[in-house]
Amino acid sequence: MTTTVQTPRPDAAAVAEALGRGDCGEVSGDAGRRAQYSADASNYRRVPLAVVFPRERQHVLNALAVCRRLGVPVTSRGAGTSTSGQAVGSGVVLDFSRYFNRLLALDPQARTATVQPGIVLDDLQTAAAEHGLLFGPDPSTHSRCTLGGMIGNNACGTHSVSWGRTADNVVELEVVTYRGTVVRLGEMTQTEIDETVAEGGDRGRLIASLHRLAQDHLATLRTELGRFPRQVSGYALEHLLPERRFNLAKALVGSEGTLAVVLSATVRLVSPPPARALVVLGFRDTCAAADAVLALLDHRLLALEGLDQALTDIVTRPETRAAIDSLPPARAWLFAELGGTADELPQLTKALAHTAEQAAGFAGSEIVTDPVRAGQLWRIREDGAGLATRLPDGSEAWPGWEDAAVPPEQLGPYLSAFTELLRQHHLQGAVYGHFGEGCLHVRINFDFTTEHGTAAFRAFVTDAARLIAAHGGSLSGEHGDGQARSELLPLMYGPDVIALFEQFKNIWDPDNGLNPGMIVRPLPLDENLRVSPHRTPLPLTTVLPFHADDGDFAKATRRCVGVGKCRTATPRGGVMCPSYRVTLDEKDSTRGRARLLYEMAQGEVITDGWRSTEVRDALDLCLSCKGCSVDCPVGVDMATYKSEFLHHHYEGRLRPTSHYTMGWLPVLSRLAARMPRLVNALTASRLAPLIKRLGGIAAERDVPRFAGQTFLSWFRTRTADGDGHRGPVMLWVDSFNNHFTPDVLKASVAVLEHAGFRVQVPDGTQCCGLTWITTGQLGIARRIAERTVNALAPAVRAGTPVVGLEPSCTATLRSDLPELLDGNTDARALARATVTLAELLVRHAPDWQPPHIEATSISQTHCHQHATSGFSADSALLLAMGVDNSSLDSGCCGLAGNFGFERGHYEVSVAAGEQVLLPAVRAAAPDTVVLADGFSCRTQIAQRTDRHGTHLAELIARALPSHRPGP
Repeated sequence: MTTTVQTPRPDAAAVAEALGRGDCGEVSGDAGRRAQYSADASNYRRVPLAVVFPRERQHVLNALAVCRRLGVPVTSRGAGTSTSGQAVGSGVVLDFSRYFNRLLALDPQARTATVQPGIVLDDLQTAAAEHGLLFGPDPSTHSRCTLGGMIGNNACGTHSVSWGRTADNVVELEVVTYRGTVVRLGEMTQTEIDETVAEGGDRGRLIASLHRLAQDHLATLRTELGRFPRQVSGYALEHLLPERRFNLAKALVGSEGTLAVVLSATVRLVSPPPARALVVLGFRDTCAAADAVLALLDHRLLALEGLDQALTDIVTRPETRAAIDSLPPARAWLFAELGGTADELPQLTKALAHTAEQAAGFAGSEIVTDPVRAGQLWRIREDGAGLATRLPDGSEAWPGWEDAAVPPEQLGPYLSAFTELLRQHHLQGAVYGHFGEGCLHVRINFDFTTEHGTAAFRAFVTDAARLIAAHGGSLSGEHGDGQARSELLPLMYGPDVIALFEQFKNIWDPDNGLNPGMIVRPLPLDENLRVSPHRTPLPLTTVLPFHADDGDFAKATRRCVGVGKCRTATPRGGVMCPSYRVTLDEKDSTRGRARLLYEMAQGEVITDGWRSTEVRDALDLCLSCKGCSVDCPVGVDMATYKSEFLHHHYEGRLRPTSHYTMGWLPVLSRLAARMPRLVNALTASRLAPLIKRLGGIAAERDVPRFAGQTFLSWFRTRTADGDGHRGPVMLWVDSFNNHFTPDVLKASVAVLEHAGFRVQVPDGTQCCGLTWITTGQLGIARRIAERTVNALAPAVRAGTPVVGLEPSCTATLRSDLPELLDGNTDARALARATVTLAELLVRHAPDWQPPHIEATSISQTHCHQHATSGFSADSALLLAMGVDNSSLDSGCCGLAGNFGFERGHYEVSVAAGEQVLLPAVRAAAPDTVVLADGFSCRTQIAQRTDRHGTHLAELIARALPSHRPGP
């Protein structure tokens, strides 16, 4: 008999207290933590009572015992990237990703690995790669998804054509039921089944019931389930067949945490081919691409992925945009990957391209041999789940019909009918996915803000379910059913199969304590929606315009759809998210902060709006690096959100001391410039600890020394050099270089004049307002911005470029000032006129011959430069000079302006730098130049290593024949 977990809902504080007393690991029941875990990457929102972070096996068993006693349901969670709502629950969430994430064993001879469920896939891949092996399934979230989550959803990924689903690669599972029975699962012979049943006990009774269920329904298991590889919906009971050796481990894969909790998993590893090649095939449209799939599958493919032009149109990142623009002209593409030896691949790729040429609607092909470009193209496909949430017209798009699959021979007819169904419902979406296995992903512009839109959502997915069933397909091809599709399973399966699923669930979980409402006895697909007409956001007036989100701060915060790219723990060509990489805590991820801001806008869990201490505390470790604004596939800009929040949070209230000292640094620096020797003596004296304590500065930090003479003082007494034949350029004199490192600005003058420019500086002392923006003092920042724009307007109107040396200030001129001064045409003109030194020299002086420099360098790209302009112009200039440069894949330096100087941030600041940058600097040869344009980056390097960073301007200037080094 099935019993349901007791209601009414217990008190959250009581549940957290009971879990805390029960030795369950780390337990959180505060409003902030519950808000962070209220959503996954789906449309759904369910606020948990508590979140538990088990550190060891016994913690999991203890947590289940406490929840069982209280009658509280349990939801297992990995990275929280599920798109169907199965990683959120109203009871207790067990997050395995933070601590329960070790590699327990790796056997290269047997080609197996045993892991805890919270291990991130890429961490397993890194360990396996040391032995020339890998784990075959590789979803696009591989940098943060966990093996436990992959087991829960039966994840597949790009290379499932070759290496199969997670179920195909699981050897053994150790699990525990809601009632506390620990079972080790794998394939079983009839003899092993009989022996286990004879032993009795909880395990024996469980195996006996499951075996009897299979024996009673052999015909159904053989005819209704496992018909094609991507039939993932429901329970995988076909693995209970005797010819499949009654494999309970495989049968549990894809059960979405509804049957048991995984304690450990042993998985199979494979050997990848020695070489790979990417062939891009262009087609008239996605339907033509789908029709071509079956013929292409005759080739030895590792992957066959498809994407629509509607997806590529959304991409704005410059280097990725360039890769897209050079694709074969088409409206849809297939990315086909082949494997083999280096000698085999040319013939294999040629044969594949020839087959594609015979297809109707074929538009061209390209064999991509450059690994950098191939990586950029694969990135588009990997970022699809995030990119597709904004359609080319800017409208929001959502999961809901996220990954239906059909047998590959049905893909063309299904996609054609599906496109027509979208048209009939007046909906649109960008299609992409695993075309080689008939699995499509699509985000659709459902309107969840109105009753009509929500009803239209239900009507569409119901019709889509009937359509997929008519083509012999599956509601889900790899993401699971969750709340999004479980209710629709009767449209795919007959009542006998549905009843069989219920019996299977009842055997495992008679109390319905594990993830209730998923797969069987489902929750309605239009309940618990994160965006709902029944939930009205608070009216939040903002200073910044948030144009990309229609001026709606609540809409801006829901821009985060939960794909979790900010949870990538190691640098992989991006910056986001520096603090998460250090703490591995959801609250310190961009997603965790966005969740809190969203809940603040709703006013239910976070109830005190702009005054919220939970939001303030979550934003405390945000470095305002702006990495998320470009690295997040949906463009969440947490630095901007933080500035807006801090402005309101402290409005009319006393601020932290650091907001007055470092926030007002440009003004204080001008005062210090009158007596720099005295100030330097004080900050280096025995009074330094007191000064730092009073100023909110970390005790461990050295206060940078003020220069004896500012750059502006020097510049206004000098004689210009060169003929200035290229015309004037306005040099932006930032506060950091002006007061602390004027030699950088002096070097830039030498370079600019050598290149033929006539250097000018703004009248008076101007500031971009950066320090006030990052500390949320937006009223003052706006007044400063107005003065700056007015001062530079005459030069900008005359067509004079404005060149910035400090990346953070340059980025402020380009991106923040137009937002602060919304509607100000001079501010927009200034943004367009502002360039970096490298951009100016490459674009405005293409015939200038830079000095040849025989040098090796490593370079640290400032976070704000990464977010606004990138490093391509710098790379081109260094190449032209003959410098052998390696760009560090280091992310943020960790200092990040005022962040690393503020009391309480030192440990995180240093830990961020120690991930890549600082070790790389220490390991560099003595004659290697360490390039770092950012004042923060150079300061972090100087204070944490025995080396010093060099600005690009200094590197060039030192090689000029007429350069006279500064003091």
